[in-house]
Amino acid sequence: MTPHRYTKRVYYDDTDAGGIVYHANYLRFAEHARTEALREMDVPHAEMSAQHGLFFMVRRIKVDYLAPARLDDSLCVETTTLAVGAASVDLRQDVIRAADAVLLARLELQLVCGRLADQRPARIPPRWRDAMRRMAQP
Repeated sequence: MTPHRYTKRVYYDDTDAGGIVYHANYLRFAEHARTEALREMDVPHAEMSAQHGLFFMVRRIKVDYLAPARLDDSLCVETTTLAVGAASVDLRQDVIRAADAVLLARLELQLVCGRLADQRPARIPPRWRDAMRRMAQP
């Protein structure tokens, strides 16, 4: 059981006028990392929606910006499961610069499983719950 790792290169359109990654783009990077984690564990979002009429939505997120990422940096987003409940998952996502292993940002968030029909909370299907547990640190 280990965190999932997603690599991302910083492109020009990820940066602000100063050549530093725009703060909101860390949320996109984290979203991409979560999507790829589920896909690599063979439990993609699209399948959960198609088979169960469910999806994950962000309920809460906290971001600590610790150091800037810059144009052309190679980043690694490490996603770790902190807790899995019946209808929610708590995650930590660390954005790390690959060249020197500096922690650039830390995101702590809670995902809630919801029904597509009415966006009300619902139990996470067993395959997805098991997959989320596989991203927990021992």
